[in-house]
Amino acid sequence: MMKHMKKKTIAMVLAALAAMASLTACSGGQTASSGTDGGEDGTYTIGVVQYATHPSLDNCYEGFLKGLADEGFVEGENLTIDFQNAQGDTANCDLMAKTMVTSRVDLLAGIATPAVMSEYSAAKSSDIPIVFTAVSDPVSAGLVQSIEQPGSNCTGTSDVLPLEKQVKMIRAFLPDATKIGVIYTTSEPNSVSHLEKLQGIAADNGFEVIAVGVTNSSEVASAAASVVAQGADCINNFTDNNVVDNLSAVIKAANDGGIPVFGSEIEQVKNGCLASESIDYVALGEQTGRMAARILSGEDASTMPVEEVEDATPVYNSEVLEALGLTLPADYQDAQDVSAA
Repeated sequence: MMKHMKKKTIAMVLAALAAMASLTACSGGQTASSGTDGGEDGTYTIGVVQYATHPSLDNCYEGFLKGLADEGFVEGENLTIDFQNAQGDTANCDLMAKTMVTSRVDLLAGIATPAVMSEYSAAKSSDIPIVFTAVSDPVSAGLVQSIEQPGSNCTGTSDVLPLEKQVKMIRAFLPDATKIGVIYTTSEPNSVSHLEKLQGIAADNGFEVIAVGVTNSSEVASAAASVVAQGADCINNFTDNNVVDNLSAVIKAANDGGIPVFGSEIEQVKNGCLASESIDYVALGEQTGRMAARILSGEDASTMPVEEVEDATPVYNSEVLEALGLTLPADYQDAQDVSAA
């Protein structure tokens, strides 16, 4: 009888230990985390996936490294960065994110919505926190439950486009315009939500929106030509990665039609757009880097509110202005000229 009782007691202890292990495993994934432990020598590794190569996202990465360094996390000293660029390919994002999770990085960082969505999917069964930047609508993308309470082990910075100011700018530069053209990626949550907002704002300001959706970058040139053919008075860019990555094709179609393109940030204006209410993406990256430092230092990502950036600076390109035969509006005399001249 005593032997039977000992066996029964051992079995109960083993069962209890198994239950505790199960609870520990369940507490990982996109749930609360108390930060990262780093290596035994006090170093940390961050896996960064950037969706594509274009200036605004490059600026985010530049700022990200600066924000980390300002908080004492310096690459080559106490920090290793595994930086990967997916070159606009979601399949690449998926593979890169899975590899980083397998290698057990201390933190994942994603630049642009598609990259972050891949990281989120890859890390959902791990305890690796994620910090993102250049994600305009993280709620619609399913990355957080709300801006104030992410609820998952994922947070970061959101580049909320100042669409009210942008429409006001378009009206000032083109007082007689009636149609705004938009090209957007149908599978990119940021672009879909931006389009919905723009349609409401445009209607309130006497504009019709001509929207043409694309599924990949190869369709951008034909979409731009379609917008022009439908009588758009201008094209307005969002931060849509496929569109921005093929900006030259958009500008060519617009130039052929004799209409301007309004950008969503300064680099697009430098590269041929007429004007923009521009977000500073280097500053956005710095803000994200500081958030990453807080997570590495032990703060819980799941309780860190998403930090939204709405401040914008008007910029214009005087060379484009002259080529289109337009005049700088009185309200934008103090705007920054970013032309090469």
